[in-house]
Amino acid sequence: MHRKLIAAIVAATLGVVLVAVAGATSAGTGSTGTGTVFADNPVQELGLENLTDQKDSDAAVPPAAYHDVTLTNLDGSGFLCGDYACVRTSTGNPAFSPTNTFRYMRHDDEFEQVMAYYWITEAQKYVHSLGFGEPGKLPGVDNVSQPVRINQYGVDNSFTTDHPTNEIRYGKGGVDDAEDAEVILHEYGHALHQGQGFQFTSEEAGAISEGFADYWAVTVTDVVAQQQGWREQEPLPCVADWDSTSYTSGPIHCLRRIDGNKLYPNDLDGEVHDDGEIWSRALWDIRLALGHVKADTIILDGSMNFPGTDMPDLAQRTVDAAQSLYGKSAANAVRTAFEHRGIL
Repeated sequence: MHRKLIAAIVAATLGVVLVAVAGATSAGTGSTGTGTVFADNPVQELGLENLTDQKDSDAAVPPAAYHDVTLTNLDGSGFLCGDYACVRTSTGNPAFSPTNTFRYMRHDDEFEQVMAYYWITEAQKYVHSLGFGEPGKLPGVDNVSQPVRINQYGVDNSFTTDHPTNEIRYGKGGVDDAEDAEVILHEYGHALHQGQGFQFTSEEAGAISEGFADYWAVTVTDVVAQQQGWREQEPLPCVADWDSTSYTSGPIHCLRRIDGNKLYPNDLDGEVHDDGEIWSRALWDIRLALGHVKADTIILDGSMNFPGTDMPDLAQRTVDAAQSLYGKSAANAVRTAFEHRGIL
């Protein structure tokens, strides 16, 4: 399996027994709790490109990287399961607290469980804030309790699958993938596409989903960081800064960037992550032109029931979504972003 977050839909029987979550329900009860997380990742937040994993050592990451947060939408079972995310299995003990208090450090296996629960839940709450899944507004997008498995893929990689069931599996090795919110959200981006009826029937469809997933990781971590007051500056168009310290030479650590200059179709090389950088740059430009609320609403709405054809087709669908939602000016901005990448 390719190291660069191969998250194309993997049709594999996963064969792992689920942890029984007593009292858990798919509907949730709105219970809240407290947890400790990274504000996306310590490299980006603290600007420390020299951080290294050091075998999950607490001392490897400054205390300033940890933040107490409110965990929402829990189901009241005492496990990390709720309306929008549910930790089904994990290496080590499943996080459990009768008081919904989930404070851990990174050497604890439970820390990554809290990270995945928090960031997926916040992402789906953001989707709802855009109107998706809200009565009388837009259709829901993966508006379910997303099953996740933590540190249960034995290589330094993660993937999203819909066979035999819809779930995300986060890997370990180097920096454990679920320690980096942008890795968590990259995979959740694929889950959103699955929830939209997005068809992965061509290489370009796979590239689009990779590009969207990279963009989604950056836009959501920025929105949440701004809401929490964790940073004031513009987001860095760099994906998975912390996770990539284990396999990039630096001095700046990025798995990929979303501000590159690749053009369609000349720079297509048939590798979905490489080709996805064309798409992610177009989405980044839409965000810069319209702001994250309009941009992300348009981008999600445009992808509904995409039949998996090619980039020009989805680009035109996205322009049409902009026209329908916000009118001519927004549609022109979206068209311009795709034209600058050679897609339209």
